[in-house]
Amino acid sequence: MRIVTRKRLNQFAEKHPDTKSALQNWYKQIKETKAKSFVELRNFFRSADQVGALTVFNIGGNKVRLIAAIHYNRQIIYIRAILTHEEYDKGTWKE
Repeated sequence: MRIVTRKRLNQFAEKHPDTKSALQNWYKQIKETKAKSFVELRNFFRSADQVGALTVFNIGGNKVRLIAAIHYNRQIIYIRAILTHEEYDKGTWKE
């Protein structure tokens, strides 16, 4: 899949250096994924959840939540937000 945009991953990793390797692993794995649906995606990312039209990935042992819009037909993933678990629980990302 093509990821839009990697810049958000890098910015989050700069603020939270302890998440850098987990984010790099996620990036490498999602880039190689050719899932055609959420069901197929769950074969690669067991902790991914569908929340409305968005997909939420738990990364780094639940330290990070990455929220994305995935267009399976075009094989593009748009990163909407990357949050700590605490930020995610506040729910403001849904607005």
